[in-house]
Amino acid sequence: MFFLSLPAHAEKINIAAAADLKFALDEIIAAFPLNPSADKVVVTYGSSGKFFTQIQQGAPFDLYFSADIALPRMLAKNGFAASDVTPYAVGRLVLWSPHLDATKMTLTSLADPKITRIAIANPQHAPYGQRAEEALRAAGVWRQIVPKLVYGENIAQTAQFAQTGNAQVGLIALSLALSPPLAKQGSYWLIPDTLHQPLEQGFIITRRAANNALARRFADYLRTPAACAVLVRYGFALPGEAVVK
Repeated sequence: MFFLSLPAHAEKINIAAAADLKFALDEIIAAFPLNPSADKVVVTYGSSGKFFTQIQQGAPFDLYFSADIALPRMLAKNGFAASDVTPYAVGRLVLWSPHLDATKMTLTSLADPKITRIAIANPQHAPYGQRAEEALRAAGVWRQIVPKLVYGENIAQTAQFAQTGNAQVGLIALSLALSPPLAKQGSYWLIPDTLHQPLEQGFIITRRAANNALARRFADYLRTPAACAVLVRYGFALPGEAVVK
């Protein structure tokens, strides 16, 4: 008698993640225990606001990690979530430069005529861009520097503008400033979080993944000490903890 050997049921998850998570989440995914012959985790990094719109339009994402927890909360309220909204981190904003000594700068330094191009994420759909605008307004320099601004589609592209010299300075995520490529190349100054609303971040399992066991397993793994330690190493504060930096 002939028997056909069938592989174990394979699971796959597609993750939409805020660009500030690029290096931290890559490490977390690499350490996440799965069956490499059956399970697969695919992640797309970008703007939280754009993912918010795409998920409402039926984009095939199973988990959504947003740099602004308000966005997954709205999705959950409107029936697009198969889980509660889970806070996972609080982000920080920094002033970063590859050539200038950012450790000796503040936001008022950006009004210097020698600084002609400043990168921020687009405030229309990127939470870090919204917080950057809030901080610049609070510091009283927004009107002076608007003509100098270069807008990134997300915080990763904003960092790239500064990294490649398309901007002299960037207002970027601390998590990116601490990443190996940028940490070696430049310096940063931590923008006081009293100048902007908190960058409280959260995730959901989307309605599409209501019956996806791998999605729930990954969501549970995000709350383990190992995953939390990676987030802390990249400058994120954990929910409910005081930010010490």
